[in-house]
Amino acid sequence: MARFTCFADFYPYYLSEHANPLCRTLHYMGSSLVLVVLFWAVLTQQWLWLFSLPVIGYGFAWLGHLLFEHNKPATFNYPFYSLAADWVMYKDFLTGQLSGKLQHLARTSPPS
Repeated sequence: MARFTCFADFYPYYLSEHANPLCRTLHYMGSSLVLVVLFWAVLTQQWLWLFSLPVIGYGFAWLGHLLFEHNKPATFNYPFYSLAADWVMYKDFLTGQLSGKLQHLARTSPPS
């Protein structure tokens, strides 16, 4: 794996590790559930729910990598970049920007 020193270089790599739409769907499900549980914990002031957030978020994501991508999640080598990239990918998905970024990545990546 290449060594990344800035997020702008890491994000295209991150997207390349999430080429499978089913893997990305599990990421979105986990991220959405994290937001719902976070909102619920704040709304009800039941703070113990906050302990479930890493399990929910990473559980769905890692399941996607295990079942569909068949690769090692970037979290293990780049925990902070990976967490940030997951939310950027979620934002790109919600705003309709992700397909363009994936297409650009496919055009600029060397063939494997």
